[in-house]
Amino acid sequence: MDKLIESLGSLVSGGLVALLTWWLTTRARNRQDQDREREVLRGHADALIVAVADLRAAGAANRMLWETLVERGRTVLLAGLACVGGAARARIAGGTDVQSGLVGMGRGVELLAQERIVSKQAAALREPFTRIAAAAAPLLRCPDPALVTATEELMNAAGNLEDTARLEEKLAAFGRAARVATTPPPTRRERRRARRAG
Repeated sequence: MDKLIESLGSLVSGGLVALLTWWLTTRARNRQDQDREREVLRGHADALIVAVADLRAAGAANRMLWETLVERGRTVLLAGLACVGGAARARIAGGTDVQSGLVGMGRGVELLAQERIVSKQAAALREPFTRIAAAAAPLLRCPDPALVTATEELMNAAGNLEDTARLEEKLAAFGRAARVATTPPPTRRERRRARRAG
């Protein structure tokens, strides 16, 4: 009988050890999975922030290169010079005043059209918008509704580069939502300390 009790005790203690080992292993694996998910989410959030920064930089470069008063003045000056040059060439070739005026206007319009095409190509905002959409897609599938809302609002704000204050506000709100979503929940010990301190 003693051997039976001893073997039963050994079996129970072995079962308890196995159960405890299984529980601790499962808990550690779950924690690692959650940490990995938070790290991936953090990477997507960082990618979206970088894409928005690239968009802002491309927009600022576009404004500096093509939309300043000096650049517009240069464009008008170049168009005027092309107009005068074309008119002079037509006049030298024996054209009438009307013909030389038309040739000059044609040269000016041609230069303005080329300038317009180049300015649209130089804007190059398509790539940053594509990167924003690619970075935002996984965040829009996130289970955290606050992060999804912040992502949507940031994408909407990025669509209007002229309203920089709104873009900055939505970027800050997105950063806060991403920080909350990627912060691990407090442990039992941290919750107890917070209750004691509070």
